[in-house]
Amino acid sequence: MLDPLLSTSAVRRLVDLALEEDLGRGDVTTQAVIAAGTMATAHLVARQPMVLAGLDICTAVFLRVDPSVHVNDLAKDGDRLQAGTTVAVYRGPAATLLAAERTALNFIQRLSGVATLSRAFVDAAAGTSLRIADTRKTTPGFRLLEKYAVRMGGASNHRYDLGSGVLIKDNHVAVAGGVRAAIERVRGKVPHGLKVEVEVDSLVQLEEALSAGADIILLDNFVPPDIVQAVARVRQTTHQPMLEVSGGVTLARIPELARSGVDIVSVGALTHSAPAMDLALDIVMERAGTPA
Repeated sequence: MLDPLLSTSAVRRLVDLALEEDLGRGDVTTQAVIAAGTMATAHLVARQPMVLAGLDICTAVFLRVDPSVHVNDLAKDGDRLQAGTTVAVYRGPAATLLAAERTALNFIQRLSGVATLSRAFVDAAAGTSLRIADTRKTTPGFRLLEKYAVRMGGASNHRYDLGSGVLIKDNHVAVAGGVRAAIERVRGKVPHGLKVEVEVDSLVQLEEALSAGADIILLDNFVPPDIVQAVARVRQTTHQPMLEVSGGVTLARIPELARSGVDIVSVGALTHSAPAMDLALDIVMERAGTPA
């Protein structure tokens, strides 16, 4: 059954759109090659090590094309898979499996890529308190799915959208006339339960954010010595806001950032630069009327 977190109208529309762009005018090759009534069994196989994500969406694609397809899941999202692992088995009309194949794979390959890269960053911070988070740098229309895949990789979600929280960025600061001015404007205009986060690009702006009482301070593109100095400065304060680092974060830098004492590292690459994982659908045809 489709994960309830993914059973939304937005995801259903995305599945329909993906099928429309690939199958909207029919599958002329399958119609010409495959005899009507031919049944087939398809094995979804991981061709490389990965963290699985998107299995429910993959299944949803097949069932959207033909609800009669029988599904046998052999793994679940979040599992670490070895190369050669059979993830799921589908049985149904051969024409259905062939028509849905590419769209289903596009979803699961993309989302497994996000989950796998997320897990690599989380593993690099293992044994520390550093939290790895994503950003809003997602594929248009895919945000819900990609952020789900981030969680399957063990990382955390930052804001889902502009209404999810207060994050005063550099352009807000520029328009407001400074970090302090931006924070003071926000305080009286948002619900009291929302934390106020502000992005700073220098140690001078850090002091402004501290004096204005920011709840979370994002150190944007800070060099390592300035990160260390920022952590030391924040630890001297009474209310000690959380510290987040973003900008220029690579996998190789995670151990260093974990040692620095910052609380969160947000990584746009988790969603905008994750390579697709190699999964394949191996289809075995059956003669018409052959029992499963």
